[in-house]
Amino acid sequence: MTAKKEPAGLSLRLVAASRLRAVLSGDNFVALGANDIADSRDRATANRLITMALRRHGQINFIMHALLDKGLPGKSGSFEAVLRLSLAQLVYLPDLGAHSALFLAVEALKRDKKAQHLTGLMNAVLRRAQANSAKYWSLSDDLLIPETFGDTWVDAYGEAAIPAFTDALIAGAPLDLTLKDNDPDLIAALGAVPLMDDSVRVETRDRPVEGLPGYAEGRWWVQDAASALPARLMGLEKGARVLDLCAAPGGKTAQLIKAGYQVTALDADAKRMERLKINLTRLDYEAETVTADAATFAPESGFDGVLLDAPCSATGTFRRHPEVIWHRMASDIAGRVSVQRALLINAFRCLNQGGVLLYCVCSLEPEEGEAQVEWALQHLPDLKLLPIGPDEIGGDLAGAVSPDGLLRTHPGMAPGRQPGGMDGFFVARFGRH
Repeated sequence: MTAKKEPAGLSLRLVAASRLRAVLSGDNFVALGANDIADSRDRATANRLITMALRRHGQINFIMHALLDKGLPGKSGSFEAVLRLSLAQLVYLPDLGAHSALFLAVEALKRDKKAQHLTGLMNAVLRRAQANSAKYWSLSDDLLIPETFGDTWVDAYGEAAIPAFTDALIAGAPLDLTLKDNDPDLIAALGAVPLMDDSVRVETRDRPVEGLPGYAEGRWWVQDAASALPARLMGLEKGARVLDLCAAPGGKTAQLIKAGYQVTALDADAKRMERLKINLTRLDYEAETVTADAATFAPESGFDGVLLDAPCSATGTFRRHPEVIWHRMASDIAGRVSVQRALLINAFRCLNQGGVLLYCVCSLEPEEGEAQVEWALQHLPDLKLLPIGPDEIGGDLAGAVSPDGLLRTHPGMAPGRQPGGMDGFFVARFGRH
């Protein structure tokens, strides 16, 4: 007897629901790869559904509240993840078809013993959503930013910046690369546009990163334009010994090597350090690598420069990871602030007199940026602020430098006057006297 064939599109829906469910439980989103879904078109559709559900998370929250009179049912397995994917399709991805959204949602629940009793509820909710899709499409973009951050960001960046934040959230992040050499032929082959210094942007591509020109030859590495700024500010002579703390996956390490420094790259995560080593091998770059705790690492001799890219809330990365702004709470940020201070103390200990310390975080939160500078200057003797000059960043981003010489980028900024925004990054430069 021939086995009954699964409905078209069901397999990718089940895989997408599983990945989204993990993210809703607190995991960071990692795009589905060939090992998850072999067919490239199906994989692209599944990733598109997940990312749309995550980018529109706040608006989908509103829709679910309006449609579920009694709220989400408890102990309901994959119900929430399947519902969010289906609402994303119905309201924000109409080109994928309304019928498949309803049909595949019900079929997906039938495969889940903890949710199969809710197929009737799913069908009713989605039919109501379909009937009101035009109304839901016009929901305010203010819903996209959780209350946890809304007021803080208005205070820090001004009310006019918030629409740019939501635009960046919906659009997602283009692919930024740092080049080993500024080769116009390579830039043309990549279909890239120059941003600043050795950063370029690839707006669209028809192949995975590993298939792009120059990857196999180690002629560039993936690095957001904002992430590429800190290492350029070290300002030491070639041959200086520089410690890169919390270094993996190695983008800043590669920049420091390219600048001519003798680099020691340190990270506590052994798996991430293996990835750093692989990346450096592809680039034909060499660095001393150390797997250790950055808060307790005690080198035999000090360094001329230390770059500390500290663990943080990562709210500045929401174009790539929209889930972070829904996962983070005030208590999470407070915990990270404490870790950052411990790392700053040890970074200072590792620094020679006359050396340069760069502190950076991919966070939009003042507690992890400006407030940490105040703390460091009060608690670390002989540490002085070395103001960053607007001319060091370039004309397009000169406004990212504060009067005190602190650098702060955000997703509403346009490096090289190109669309697509950039990560939120904070950078402060210190000297030890």
